[in-house]
Amino acid sequence: MGSWSKFASAMRPLPVADPGIPDTRSATKYLVWLAKRQWRNIGYGMIMGILWMLAGALLPLALGRGIDAVVHHNTRALALWAGAFLLLALAQTTSGILRHRNAVFNFLSGSYRTVQATIAHTNKLGATLPRKMATGEVVAIGAADTNHIGNALDITARFSGAIVTTIVVAIILLTASVKLGLVVILGVPIAFAITSLLVRPLHHRQMAYRHQQGELTGRAVDIVSGLRVLRGIGGESVFSERFRGESQKLRHTGVHAARIDSMLEAMEVLVPGLFTALVTWLGARFALAGEISVGQLVSFYGYAAFLIVPLRTFGEAMDKFTRGHVAATRVLKVLRLQPEIADAADPVELPRSGPLVDVESGVTVHPGQFTALVSDRPEDAIEIADRLGRYAEGAVTLAGTPLAHATRAAVRDRILVADNGSRIFTGPLRRELDPRGDASDEQILDAIEAASATEILDQLPEGLDSFVAERGREFSGGQQQRLRLVRALMADPPILILVEPTSAVDAHTEARIAARLGAYRKGRATLVATTSPLVLDRADRVLYVEDGKVRFEGTHRELLASEPRYKAVVTRGED
Repeated sequence: MGSWSKFASAMRPLPVADPGIPDTRSATKYLVWLAKRQWRNIGYGMIMGILWMLAGALLPLALGRGIDAVVHHNTRALALWAGAFLLLALAQTTSGILRHRNAVFNFLSGSYRTVQATIAHTNKLGATLPRKMATGEVVAIGAADTNHIGNALDITARFSGAIVTTIVVAIILLTASVKLGLVVILGVPIAFAITSLLVRPLHHRQMAYRHQQGELTGRAVDIVSGLRVLRGIGGESVFSERFRGESQKLRHTGVHAARIDSMLEAMEVLVPGLFTALVTWLGARFALAGEISVGQLVSFYGYAAFLIVPLRTFGEAMDKFTRGHVAATRVLKVLRLQPEIADAADPVELPRSGPLVDVESGVTVHPGQFTALVSDRPEDAIEIADRLGRYAEGAVTLAGTPLAHATRAAVRDRILVADNGSRIFTGPLRRELDPRGDASDEQILDAIEAASATEILDQLPEGLDSFVAERGREFSGGQQQRLRLVRALMADPPILILVEPTSAVDAHTEARIAARLGAYRKGRATLVATTSPLVLDRADRVLYVEDGKVRFEGTHRELLASEPRYKAVVTRGED
């Protein structure tokens, strides 16, 4: 079971902006959905992109007219076109700054909106996510795919400017020379088509590279998380060799993708360069033949040089749109996952408290009681805890109301399942122990005392304000277990289900926890799945489960005296 997801889903969500319901029908529709969510900013960016590039496109016109004014000794026209040149330069500078600022905003907005949509959906998936998708794949989405999606929105401003200015330049050239105008009108689509020939193979190779990248990231996560175990059994070198082999495969795939990418980059320079040379050569011939003036020749050369910008923008846009499409495809793999446990179509109100009953096993958790669960097979206890917390399908009722008829949010609000798979997160210890952030120091210290974690706090130089490293790696296994218990106690749910909460601590610490836990949870329902005699002796009632069914119940001492099978499980066959 995805226990870290269990605990996270029981906590109050962070106050982030609602990303909306994404369109997951295809990668293209998802990108369009993103664009619609920020269409005002994208539209503003397009306007600034058009003004920026259009001002640059008109500069050669002003320059050529100014040169013609010099040739004809027209001082007034020279002053007019010089002023127009300065105004165009100022307009290009201003619109360029605003375009770039807006492009960065669109990039960040698209990236973070994707992050928010993914996080919102993973919260809905809960324990389903680690069962359906590797950790590395999810990590790769956050590390690379969101940036590519942001780039696909970022390029829209310059891409729209490139389209408009290419049309404007073609019209200007047609007005001055029909032949040169036709060269531009026909040449741009040809150049665009030549460059686009590389898009499809680049798309396929990037897909293959992205898939292998996700697998390799997952392998790295598995190795790092299990490094201590691998060293203990001498398997570190074996897994290192596997990682090295897979990383070489990824390198080869990346090289194949880079070849196409480099060819695309080369074509973005070569094709516009050849096009510029052609327009310049034709313009020079027309000038020598007297068909155009010297100023027009300078303008034509300026247009030809300027057209490199929109033509390269076309190539860059194809590259970024392709990468964004690939990234959106990977994001949709997460967004299309459906939770294994879904909310009822017409949910009912779930009572705040009452007997929690697992019909299949017969386990009943009564309000205000400290109940212990002992099973002959540990996996049965975990399955029962999963069903009671609605992380697995099963006939479970709370005060007679089936959990399946209520929303998962209502279930999480009333029932918290905490086991040893829960994670310690990075950040201040106070925030880690009190995720809701509304508890006083005294309340936190009471929970720390109940979990016998006082000496852990005493060892930290800044106490509750100490910073917790990733996964709490500065704490031992037993210390992490006690801190997770503190966090579960601070959640203060009406029904708390703990799975082996003292398995990693010594006998003295376990005895203190057993003595304090029942008193701390007095008046609220608590179920502890354990085989520890120290904890069992403190329970109000003990349930013994065999083959997934409750066979006996009573106090620990009563069952020790009357049930040999219970005694064998608890004492592990030793008197």
